[in-house]
Amino acid sequence: MYEFPFELDDFQKQACDFIDDGKSVVVCAPTGAGKTVIAQHAVHKALEEGTRLFYTTPLKALSNQKYYDFSEKYGSDHVGLLTGDTSINRDAQIVIMTTEVFRNMLYGTNFGAVADNLKNVRYVVLDEVHYMNDEQRGTVWEESIIYCPTNVQIIALSATVANADELTAWINTVHSRTELVNTDFRPVPLKFYYFDSSQPDKLLPLFTPSGQLNKKIKPEKKVPYKNRKKQRSYVKDVISNLAENDMLPAIYFTFSRKKCDEQMEKCAEALELVTRAEQAQIKQFIDDYIAENPHLYGNKHIDYLLCGVASHHAGLLPAWKNLVEKLFQKGLIKVVFATETLAAGINMPARSTVISSTSKRTDGGHRMLTANEFLQMSGRAGRRGMDEVGYVTIVGSQYQSPEEVAELVLSPANPLESRFSPTYSMVLNLLQRFSLDEAKELILKSFGYYSSAPRLKPLLKQAEIYNAELKEREFLCPYKLPVEDFFEYNQIRRIYVQNRQTYKKILKQERAKNRPLSQEVIDFNKENKAMLARMHDIYCDMCKYYKKHAKSLEVVGRIKQKQQKLNKEIERQRDIFWNKFLARRAVLADLGYLENDYPTERGVTTAQLRSENELFLAEIIYSHILENLTPAQLAAVICAITTEDLRIDMPYMPVSEPVRKTLNLIKNIRRRVEKVQGRYQVEAPMYINAYFSSMIELWVEGAEWETVVENIDMGEGDVVRSFKRVVDVLRQFTTISNVPEALVFTAREAIGKIQREPVNVD
Repeated sequence: MYEFPFELDDFQKQACDFIDDGKSVVVCAPTGAGKTVIAQHAVHKALEEGTRLFYTTPLKALSNQKYYDFSEKYGSDHVGLLTGDTSINRDAQIVIMTTEVFRNMLYGTNFGAVADNLKNVRYVVLDEVHYMNDEQRGTVWEESIIYCPTNVQIIALSATVANADELTAWINTVHSRTELVNTDFRPVPLKFYYFDSSQPDKLLPLFTPSGQLNKKIKPEKKVPYKNRKKQRSYVKDVISNLAENDMLPAIYFTFSRKKCDEQMEKCAEALELVTRAEQAQIKQFIDDYIAENPHLYGNKHIDYLLCGVASHHAGLLPAWKNLVEKLFQKGLIKVVFATETLAAGINMPARSTVISSTSKRTDGGHRMLTANEFLQMSGRAGRRGMDEVGYVTIVGSQYQSPEEVAELVLSPANPLESRFSPTYSMVLNLLQRFSLDEAKELILKSFGYYSSAPRLKPLLKQAEIYNAELKEREFLCPYKLPVEDFFEYNQIRRIYVQNRQTYKKILKQERAKNRPLSQEVIDFNKENKAMLARMHDIYCDMCKYYKKHAKSLEVVGRIKQKQQKLNKEIERQRDIFWNKFLARRAVLADLGYLENDYPTERGVTTAQLRSENELFLAEIIYSHILENLTPAQLAAVICAITTEDLRIDMPYMPVSEPVRKTLNLIKNIRRRVEKVQGRYQVEAPMYINAYFSSMIELWVEGAEWETVVENIDMGEGDVVRSFKRVVDVLRQFTTISNVPEALVFTAREAIGKIQREPVNVD
C-alpha cells in the first residue's frame, strides 16, 4: 500500500486493500470523510505500474478543479483533462474527465475505437456516484458501469446512501468482483444548533445532552401572506451569533439566488467580519485576479468581497465564482451565501453551515428537504485538520416545526434510485455494435432493472390482496359439483328466460291478430319447456345457496379483471426500460434511421449526437435549413433549440428575419416528430425557446458583453451557460460524420466568435 504522510482511517485502509487485491470497490462515506485518499492510492498504483487511471466527476467545474489539484501534486506531464470543450494531454497516465465523456468513450463514437480509448487503463474512479439519483443525468453513471470493460477496476465514491449494499451487488453482477466499504465515520463530528427568531441573541442547541429535542426552541409564528414582504430578515443575527462564538467561516445555504444576493448585502452593511489586514489581502488578490480576467473589472460584487462576504450561485459568471472559491479557501471570505448547488462537491470547506430552511419551494408548493439533500449541505461543515467540530445551524421558519427539523436531522440517508432511460443515441449505439437480443441483455443489466423490487413492491402487494380476496370468495358447493356445472346452469337459465320472453311476445302478437300459432312457434315453446326440465334436473335449481354463490362469482369476476390489468402493469413495469428502448427503436425505424435493426447512414450520425433529443437535432441537420445561415444566425437558431422552457416570465426579444423564418421551419419539423413519437408513446423534449437567441446573435456579431446583457433580468451566469450549450452542439457538428461541409465551416466560425471572455472562462 502507498505510504501516506498521515495515518489512514480504517475504512480508507480497507478500501485500499481491496484495490490492491484487484477488486472494484464502492466507498460510501459522509461528505468530508476523506474518500479522495482512496482515489489517490489508485493514482499512485497506476503511476508505479505504468498503467493509466481515468478520474470522472459529474461537473466540468469539478473536473477542472481536480485537474489543477492533480497537476500540482503529480506533475502536469502525468495529468490530462477531457471535458466537452477541453482536451489537454489526453494520453496522460491520469486523465480527469466528466462522466459523460467517459460514457461517450465507451460507446466508441466521437472519441474513436473503445480499445484505443481505454488502452492500458487499469482504474476508473467514479467520483460522486450518488449522482445516479440525478433526474436528468443519472443514466450516464449506469451506462458507464454497464459498458466499462471488466478488466478495469471501478472505484466508486459516494456520499451516504441507504442502499449502498444493493449498488455494490449490482456492480458485482454487471461488472466484476466488487466490495463495499460503508462507513458513517466523520473525522470532524457535527453539532446542531437552531436559530429561534424569538431569541435572536443566541443559538440554541437543537438537542439536549440525552438526545431529545430542546424544549426551549419555540415554533415560528405564521405570517399572513400579505405581510411576508415586510417580514424582518434575521440573517445578520444568525451571522453575528456565529462570529461571536468563533463558528466562522460559514456557508449559508438558501434556495433563492435573489436571497443570496440580498443576504450578502445586508451582512456587508451591518457587520464587520474582516480585519483591515485581511481586507488589504482581499484587495490585492482581487486586483491580481482581475488583471488575468479583465472582464470582471467593475463587477458590482467587489465591494462585498472586501467586507468578507460573497454570494455563489448559477447566475454568476464562472470566473467570479472561481474567485469567490479561492478567497474562501484562503480564509479571507467569512460567509458565502449559496444555493444548494454548491453542496455538489466543490472544495469549499467551512467551519459552519447554515441552512436557511428545511423546506423549499417547488412547482408543487413547499416540500421538506430530503435526507440526502440535508446531508449534502450539512456535510460541508467541519474542516479536517483545522476544526475539532463542525457546526450546523438551522434557521427557524414558519414552513417547518422544530419537531420536523429534528426528525430530518436524525433521518437516515435516502436510497439511490435508478434514473436509467434509453435515449435515441443509446438505441443507435447499441444496435450499431450488438444484435437486438444482445442489446436487450445490456438494457436488462441496468441498476433500474436490478433494483426494480421497490418499484414493484406496491403492485406485488396489491396482487397479494387480490389473491387473498379470491381465496376468501372461494365457494364450496354443498353437492360437491364443479364450478363448470354452475356456469352451465346459469347459461341454460339465461337462454330459457330469454326464450320464454320471446315466446310470450309472439303469443301476444298472434292473439292480437286473432291468428293461430305456427308449428315453428309451438316447437320452439316445447324445446324451451324441455330446457326448463333440464334446469330442474341440476342441483343449483333448488340450492338455497344459489344467490350467494352467484353474487360471489360476480365479485370474483370483477377481481379477476382487476388482477389481469394489474398483471399487465407488473409486466410493463418489469420491462419498462426495454419497452422504452423498443418504442424509440420504432420511432427511429419509422423515420429511416434504422433498417433491419441496424443504423442507416443517418442513424450512424445521430448515434454520435448528444442532446436532449438527438433525433430532433438530426432531423434539423438533414432538413438542410441551417446551411445558408451566417455564424451569428446559426448560433441563434441552435440557442433556441437548446434552451429549455424557462420558469420566469420574460419579454420576447426579437431575432433577425432569417432566424425567425428558420425557427418557423423547425416548428414544422417538431410537429412531424411529435406525431411519430406520439404514435409510439415516446416522450422526448423538443425545445424552441428563442429568449437568448438575440443575445447570442449580437455576441457573435462582435457586440461587447455589457451590450448583450444590459437589458436582461437574469444572471450573467445563465447567459454564459446557454452560450456554452450552443458551443457544445456546434462542436458536435464539426466532429461527427455526414454533416454538410457548409454547416461544419459555419459552426467552426461561430464557435470561434462565441468563445471569448467571459464565455470561454471556466
